[in-house]
Amino acid sequence: MIDLIQITNDPEMARRCDALPGMRLMVDLEQQGKAERQAGRNTFISTHTIADVGRVKAVLQQAPLMVRVNPLHAGTAAEVDAVLREGADLLMLPMFSDAHELRSFCHLVDGRAPVVALLETAGAFETLPMWMDAPGLHEVFVGLNDLHLSLGLRFMFEPLALGLLDSAARLLRAQGLRLGFGGIARLDEGLLPGRDVLAEHLRLGSQAVILSRTFHGSAGATRFEDEVAALREAEHVLSQRKPDLVEADRQRIAEIIGRIAMQAAARPAAAA
Repeated sequence: MIDLIQITNDPEMARRCDALPGMRLMVDLEQQGKAERQAGRNTFISTHTIADVGRVKAVLQQAPLMVRVNPLHAGTAAEVDAVLREGADLLMLPMFSDAHELRSFCHLVDGRAPVVALLETAGAFETLPMWMDAPGLHEVFVGLNDLHLSLGLRFMFEPLALGLLDSAARLLRAQGLRLGFGGIARLDEGLLPGRDVLAEHLRLGSQAVILSRTFHGSAGATRFEDEVAALREAEHVLSQRKPDLVEADRQRIAEIIGRIAMQAAARPAAAA
């Protein structure tokens, strides 16, 4: 069962997630440099605070709580200490570019919680073999939005079509590390439908995905639970595919991604 990660600082939403199997909650403290980095894009800029960590943790009975801290900076040691005091179960480091940064963060955590490396820069991707054995590293989560920008690509799922996650998955499996990546919309929504994203997670052996903002509807109090149940049913069905169908799906999805990327590349020229 793939971990479905819900980003929230709302204790009631966290309580609803906690009642479902295979959920992970995430409080997102990352703010440093994010507004400048994603200017002009319809992306999420968090307003979560350290106090939210304790508020969410207090309602959880089974789901683990992950906290994304800020990129490594002069105050990281104090930030790590604070979120651990509030009850964080896992710590995620974003926007690192080399082995030194990731290893320095692991040293500051010092085994007090598992570390999740958010691989979202070209530098981090290129140096993966140099840091994947860092002490305390538990999971590598590939942040496709920032990674595709860092690589000069046009569509966030292009790294999938180019086979970049295949090579990373092989390295991480050999190292005994968990892999997660990207965000997922509802099954039949999104430029790349959630069903196809889920198929790629299963093909690559991914164990975690973030529920995107588009995953949530406003059709009533039970809609979220219904959508999670539909996602789980699709996960079960897709996990039963024979290898030839898995490969056929991979090729089909890569072609879809390629078409979307070509359309994105053509838009500025058309506008001119």
